[in-house]
Formats: sequence, structure tokens, C-alpha cells
Amino acid sequence: MSATAEPQGGLFTISGRQWLILLMVQLANLLFGMTITLANLVLPEVRGAVSATQDEISWVITLNLAATAVATPMTGWLAGRLGWRSLMFGTVLGFTLASLACGLATSLDQLILARVAQGAFGAPIMPLGQAVLLGTFPKHLHSTALVVWGVGAVFGPVLGPILGAMATEAWNWRAAFFMIVPPGICTLVCIWFALRDHTSQSSTRFDWTGFLALSVALIAAQLVLDRGQRMDWFDSPTIIACCVMGALALWIFVAHCLTTEHPFLNPRLLLDRNFSVGLLISLVMGMLAFTSLSLFPTLLHDLRGYPHNAIGLLIAARGMGNWLAFLVVIQFTSVAPRLAIATGLALQAASAFWMAQFDINLTESDIFWSHLLQGFGQSIAFTPMAVMAFSTLPSHQVTEGSAVFTLMRNFGSSLFVSLSVLVLIRTTAMSYSEMTSLVSPYNEALALPGLPSQWDIGSTSGLLRLSNEILRQASMIGYINAFHLMAFTAAAAVPLAGLMGARPKAP
Repeated sequence: MSATAEPQGGLFTISGRQWLILLMVQLANLLFGMTITLANLVLPEVRGAVSATQDEISWVITLNLAATAVATPMTGWLAGRLGWRSLMFGTVLGFTLASLACGLATSLDQLILARVAQGAFGAPIMPLGQAVLLGTFPKHLHSTALVVWGVGAVFGPVLGPILGAMATEAWNWRAAFFMIVPPGICTLVCIWFALRDHTSQSSTRFDWTGFLALSVALIAAQLVLDRGQRMDWFDSPTIIACCVMGALALWIFVAHCLTTEHPFLNPRLLLDRNFSVGLLISLVMGMLAFTSLSLFPTLLHDLRGYPHNAIGLLIAARGMGNWLAFLVVIQFTSVAPRLAIATGLALQAASAFWMAQFDINLTESDIFWSHLLQGFGQSIAFTPMAVMAFSTLPSHQVTEGSAVFTLMRNFGSSLFVSLSVLVLIRTTAMSYSEMTSLVSPYNEALALPGLPSQWDIGSTSGLLRLSNEILRQASMIGYINAFHLMAFTAAAAVPLAGLMGARPKAP
């Protein structure tokens, strides 16, 4: 008995409605992705405008991430209750209005509240967009559709700092949030027409026990990771309380999911081998996605004195790498998806090792080409990873699976950014302490004639300038250690690609 050949086709077989869906998902992803890095860029200006301390202003980022983490797992249930069209329209509308509220905020409390709403409304955008593409495109076009989805997901965080820096320099920090509104309105129009046939609803029971337990566990984990360094970890009763509550909530969630008939997140999803391995790779991809975007702006601004607009343009090279990958990733995914995943992870490891070789005199060429390689590797790995992870998952579980998939990616991002910042701070302090211990009148090296005259340890101003230079060098060591952590993480994930099963043929 002969098997029917798998249907073939490319861009020219996509219908007008599918093109509109692609445009809608791309715009929505760009909107959400831009705000991920946008807030980090304008935070110094916001801090001065609302008269907040460094510790107070950090809640603008922390609570936004926590709201996103809590709302993401609800995507599957909301999609069933409201339908794709109503949920996508409502979440983009809420996200756009929350962005407008961020720009209109006149106090820190108002800004934090608006950012929480932005995170909660924006959480379903990426998993729902992925589910819509997988549900409306035939399997032989999944690679093409996910390339477009992935480009929007990774290009938004790169585009955000560029446009945000331009808007901030032309007007003020509020303009960076206002610029989200016009494309948000365009996205709403696309959603209304693209998904007009996808309004079906289902009466699914909501598991409040599982939702509340998972929410407490995620919020506790996010607070511990983000606030632990500031509050001296387990010397703080608050951190200890968060750890205890998070562990207890996680135990309740796992026990409840394994014993209830209709759990909030179906553990049977993990029985699918490709999906389970895909979740692990998605966690690692999330770890690698935004770490360099979080570290390089402060590195270039504090240690090299680059202006915001120049920093945005340099790290935008990663977006160029994402676009270049589009030329080969569809063919690569069709021929050898597991090799494509391994290659993409290996390229990201190589770019991180390259960054770890930088010194304080790094050049624009170093930054541009290392980020381009990182973006290229990211897109090469992401599309086949997503295609393989969902290739064996039943169609009725795709939306719920997309929510879990995005949850792991988002949690990996926040986890690794916090871990990298911890490595940066700790190793900077250690290096500074070791180098300053050498500053002494008894150190003959400091009396050599070749040293700069402004480092005269016999004067207060000379000691201050020497201390500032030591801090710069120590900070660079901290950044290098964080880049090494990125490199080892990416390299360790390469073998995971071999654990995925073969992609099934369409009947």
C-alpha cells in the first residue's frame, strides 16, 4: 500500500485570508515584543520624572513580568470561552489602552498599575497568535507561518529600543509608550476582518484551584529572582516567605493537576515526547533571547558612553540576523529539522563565546557582527523547534500547548536575566575588591613612570579617578562572566535536539 505524498506548497499557495492572518499576528507580536525592552530604555528618564528611587522604579519591570507570567496560562481557557476573534481583539485593545495609560501616568503608582495591565492583557498575544497560525495553516505550511511568527517575536524587542530612543530624544519618555497606540489600532482592524470566521466558543470549566496555585508559585518565583539581590537573599524575611509560599503553591498545583479530572493545565501534554523536549528547548531559547538585550545597553552607556540612539542601532543587528535566517530556515526545517535546531543553538553559543572575549575597548564592529550571528542562530533554531514540538500534538491541545510553550519561554527569560544580573553584580564586586587591594603606597608598580599622571595615589582626586577606572574594568569582567554563562547554557542545550522524534508525515 502506497502512502499519499505530503502536500507541497510555499508562499504562492497562501490565500488572501491567510496573508491577513499573518499580518495580524506579525503586528501583534511586534507590539508585545517592543514593550519588553522599551521600558528598560526609558527607565532612567521615568525615574527622574516621577521622583522615584532605583529600588522603587524597578517595580515597573518586576510587576509587569509577574502579571505576564500569571495571565499566560489562562490563554487556552479564555480562547475556548471567548473564541479566537473576541480574545485576540480584547487582549490587543486592552494592551493598547494600557500602553496609552503608561504614557499618561503622572505618578509611580499609576505607571505601575498601567504596566500590570499591559502585562496581563499582552500575555495571550504570542501563544494565541501561534495557535491561530497552527490552526489555520496546513501542516506543510507550518514552517513558513512560524518563520513569520518567530521573526515578529524576536524582532520586536530589537525594534523597540530604536524607535523608543528616537521618540524619547525627539519628545520625552511618554512618546515611547504613545507610539504603541497607532499600530495597535491597525492591528485591531486586521483582527476584526482576519478572524471573522473564528468566533466559536466552548463551555469549559475553569479550575480556580490550579490557577491560583500556579499564580502564587510564578509570582513568588519572579519576586525571589528579581528582588533577592536587592534584599540580600535569605537574610530577608520577605524572601524566605516568598520561597516558602512558592514551594507550597507549586506542590499544591502539581498534586492537584495529577488528581483532578479537569486540571487547569493538562499534564497529559507532557506525555508527548516532542512537546516535552520542545518545552526544555523553549526554556533555553527564552534564557538566551533577551539577556544580551538587557546587558548591552548598560554596558555601552556606562562603560563606553554611547548615546541611546547609537546603542539601539548597534543591537538592532540581531534583528538583521533574524531576517537573514528567513532565507534558509524553511528549507533547513524541511530537510533536517533536528540538525537545524542544533545548528541554531550552536551559533548562539558561538556568538556568546565571542562576546565573552570582549574587553573594555570593544568596537562597533564587534557588537554588530556578534549580535547578527546571535540573531541568525536564534531564528535558525526557533522555527524547527516550534514545528517539531507541535507536530505530534493533537489539534484540540494546540492552544493550551502554545500557552505552556510561551510560559516556559517567558519564565526562562526572566529567570536568566535575573541570574545574569546577579553574576554581573557579584563578580564585579569581587573583581573590584581584589584590584583595589593592590592600591597601596607599597606597590612599586604604581610608582612606574608610564602610568597616567591623573592616577596619583598621593591625592584624593587621583585616588578617586583610579577607583573609577578600576570599577570600569571590574564591571567589564562582570559582563564577560555573564556572557560566559550564556555561552555554556546554549552549548549545553545542543544535545536536546537529538532527543526529538521524527516529524510525522501528513496522510
